[in-house]
Amino acid sequence: MRSIRGASLLSIGLLAASVVAAVAQDGPPGITVPTAFAPFNADAPRCQPPPGLERVLGFAQDNERQFMQGVRRGLSLAAQDRNLAFRVAVARDDPARMIEQVEEFRTDKVGAVVAAPVDAPSLARSLQRVIWSGGYVGTVVPPPATSLLNAPQYLTGKVLGDAAAAYIRYRLGGKAKVVLLTHDSLQFLAPRFTAMRDALKGMPGVTIVADISPQTVNNEGGFATMRTVLLAHPNVDVVLGADTVVLGALAALRAAGKARPDQFLGGIDGEPEAVAEIKKGNSPYKASVSLASPVFGYAMGQHAADWLEGRSIPQAMDTLPIALSLDNIAGYEADLADPGAVYADPVRRARYLRMYGNICYDSRHEYVNFPWSSERK
Repeated sequence: MRSIRGASLLSIGLLAASVVAAVAQDGPPGITVPTAFAPFNADAPRCQPPPGLERVLGFAQDNERQFMQGVRRGLSLAAQDRNLAFRVAVARDDPARMIEQVEEFRTDKVGAVVAAPVDAPSLARSLQRVIWSGGYVGTVVPPPATSLLNAPQYLTGKVLGDAAAAYIRYRLGGKAKVVLLTHDSLQFLAPRFTAMRDALKGMPGVTIVADISPQTVNNEGGFATMRTVLLAHPNVDVVLGADTVVLGALAALRAAGKARPDQFLGGIDGEPEAVAEIKKGNSPYKASVSLASPVFGYAMGQHAADWLEGRSIPQAMDTLPIALSLDNIAGYEADLADPGAVYADPVRRARYLRMYGNICYDSRHEYVNFPWSSERK
């Protein structure tokens, strides 16, 4: 089985997320049938706060990559603003360690837990125990959760694919050799790569010379895969994938002396290193689709505090893709520097987040226990 350690935000734990609901239950199973939630009602009635839990927000963090550091920063700022203690447990891509850390949170009566699972099925029972105890559980993509965060995956891929297609038409004369660095083995990320293919099909001058999943979804995997591709196709014009693997591909192009200013390299996640490349102006790296991890992290921290105070919170939330370029990076960086100000402004917040459903302590049995997406299949 292909390793997924170091995978980008929205890929963690998805490989077997669909089996989570099948785990034997010690308490209410939650909503296990795919459900479309109505828009979040911010004026929903309050309910009682969960009893016997501490005003502590715990973050079960899979690893130290920059994207997750953004989530952590957003959570910590929200905790500070809402007078919650903040604890972090980094699993270093070890599923067993993460289970121990979440169980320790529960034993210590931590009132709110946000998890970026290393392995969703193995962590599911521990998260359910937190939910059954009355605590808030927010997850980055896979269930179970009282409030689940995902991205509209096809739209995310489409934003990047459309940007690449436009560049090919207007800057490369409609002709390009393209490399797709995919994660198609991860079921719920596959739509983003379908969208990229859809954006490029029908362009007669475009040839996809490689459509391949790196052995590991990180810089090293991207570097190794691109180095192999270059043996057969030494002249590549476009490379698309997650930022972390495309950055590795860029390093391989530079090492081989095959990087050119007119190339289009584009990724997903808004990794700081990718943003830095775009800001150079003459880099092959032209675009990154941001999912604004500090902003959604801040929102999850706010929802955790609301839960502990008996307020109704969203059952699910989209983090919306934004294609970063030289034209809009300054405003984006200002938003990430102060995610609290973004969250407090409905207009700015709507650029990044969309919320669905309602849940609070009294309705906690309606937690999400299926792989939720806002996109229709």
